[in-house]
Amino acid sequence: MRVVVADDAALFREGVARLLTDAGFEVTGKVGDAQALLELVRADPPDVVIVDIRMPPGFTTEGLDAARELRETHPGVGVLVLSAHVEPHYALRLLDSDARGAGYLLKERVTDLGELADAVRRVAAGGLVIDPGVVAQLVGRKRVDDPLEALSEREREVLSVMAEGRSNQGICERLFLSPKTVEAYVGSVFTKLGLHQGPDDNRRVLAVLAYLRR
Repeated sequence: MRVVVADDAALFREGVARLLTDAGFEVTGKVGDAQALLELVRADPPDVVIVDIRMPPGFTTEGLDAARELRETHPGVGVLVLSAHVEPHYALRLLDSDARGAGYLLKERVTDLGELADAVRRVAAGGLVIDPGVVAQLVGRKRVDDPLEALSEREREVLSVMAEGRSNQGICERLFLSPKTVEAYVGSVFTKLGLHQGPDDNRRVLAVLAYLRR
């Protein structure tokens, strides 16, 4: 699998590239700004782009903007945006109603090679990846007449893992539950929140995120 890494910090960029190489990925490009990233992808599209949310020259949302542009111009290229901070509004900007092959991960997760490799593979396969820290903030925020209060503690756990972009099998593995038990919890969560499960895992995740962002 071919991956491009974009980050203005050379040491971080080289570190991520080394981790990916050790995990069996082919790093085909390393760049330090969003414009160079766009030009590189146009010339030789990879399977996945990993990009810092803040890039030169303004260090605001250049990386995020580049990721969103690539989703439009190169829909077959997965994009994984990295951030140093939990910023749910940026994560949600990356994911719209047609989102596929996109993810938002905190930079601190990159030190876990297994988690990084898993995120890259899921994005490359067209899945969605949301950092657990973002999900926790969305689930944990207080709202007037909060419908989440109707969920049991286990149902909240299932909802949180689901919102990260995990399939039912992924929920089974994370929470050590059987497939039938997970199916029951997922059905209960959607019933209590008045949501439709959708035809695929991405639709299910987008429905949950749309609900949590309200």
